[in-house]
Amino acid sequence: MKRRVVVTGLGICAPNGVGLSNFCNSLIKGISGISFHKDLADLGLGCQIAGKPEITESLKESYFTALQLRGLNSSGLVYGVMAGTDAWLDAGLDKADRDQPDWDSGILFGTGILGIDKLRESIYLIDDNNARRLGSNSVMQTMASGISAYLGGILGCGNQVTTNSSACATGTEGAIMGVERIRSGKAQRMLVGSCSDSGPYIWGGFDAMRILPSNYNGKPEEASRPMSASASGFVPGSGAGAMVLESLDSALERGAKIYAEVLGGAVNSGGQRGTGSMTAPNSQAVQRCILEALMDAGVKKSEVDVINGHLTATSKDAEEIRNWSEALECSGEDFPFINATKGLVGHCLAAAGSVECVAALLQFREGLVFGNRNCQDIHPDILKLVDASRIPQKTISYQPKIMAKASFGFGDVNACIIFKDYKEI
Repeated sequence: MKRRVVVTGLGICAPNGVGLSNFCNSLIKGISGISFHKDLADLGLGCQIAGKPEITESLKESYFTALQLRGLNSSGLVYGVMAGTDAWLDAGLDKADRDQPDWDSGILFGTGILGIDKLRESIYLIDDNNARRLGSNSVMQTMASGISAYLGGILGCGNQVTTNSSACATGTEGAIMGVERIRSGKAQRMLVGSCSDSGPYIWGGFDAMRILPSNYNGKPEEASRPMSASASGFVPGSGAGAMVLESLDSALERGAKIYAEVLGGAVNSGGQRGTGSMTAPNSQAVQRCILEALMDAGVKKSEVDVINGHLTATSKDAEEIRNWSEALECSGEDFPFINATKGLVGHCLAAAGSVECVAALLQFREGLVFGNRNCQDIHPDILKLVDASRIPQKTISYQPKIMAKASFGFGDVNACIIFKDYKEI
């Protein structure tokens, strides 16, 4: 039998809230974390707004030693360490003793491009014949696995410590991989999550592709408009989300609080065939991923009552809703409640899946379905499939039972995970 897996800890570093309390409050009240950034304007980017967590120097000092802070210039690593450490502490877990690692605990923390600002700084130093000024931690900040290595050293995890990278699907994919390791008996618990750098060297490429909105620079909080008829592109974001996944037996043995049970999940690719491409999902693959996740979870289509979608505020939103409708064989008032976290934080790229998983899971704890910001004008193609009441504009009181969270990434890759409200039997 597969071992049951539950979520016992959460950590978040998001544009609209650093720490669970701040983040949850913003989700409940519909507070946006998207703002104007002068550096983007000075560089001549069309989209001059973004979602970026606010991190003070004093806050960083509570997570990093003075030595670690010396030369630290990787925003994604900072976000990931903060979210991962917070999730570990939220789960009531201790750091391993200095002389012995925790063999039962591992880390699978993903990213896209890590340490781009540090890499740029390093290139200039090398080109100016100042390579010796790079500092001892430049390599750790610029390698993708630097985030999992950093967290591994802080927490002392002795099980698998690694990094995954699947564009926008990274966080959700990593959670599924963590579940599989626990199910198989290879680990008792896994810290899973993902992070993304912030700044023009990450966001500029998307601006050049002209897929970011350029007509909301004066009203940034209105710019990210998932499921809206007036959506004009995704707003770039950054941050990190983290979850502690744990075998149910282990969680019960130590009396841990449980946010939800993870019933299963699936990952696949559309192969960039048919309607799929580097930037567009293959609908057949998306639907297969949803159905395979339900099968892995042992859940009927009709049992899903809440969806946290990928929903990026592009022309593909209506297609995503159609894929959910066809996969679940539901429409109108029978469609599950659905929300899009990106309306409040933007598209956090590699961090998107984990930030949104944390948002999804908080709905179990709070007995709520968070509202959707900036979609008062729901796209007419979506309204043909879903009754407007299933897309709440404001947060509503409702206890989710079965929740599906999906992420679809650059390169035509997909991930879908299924959560269940946990009730001890």
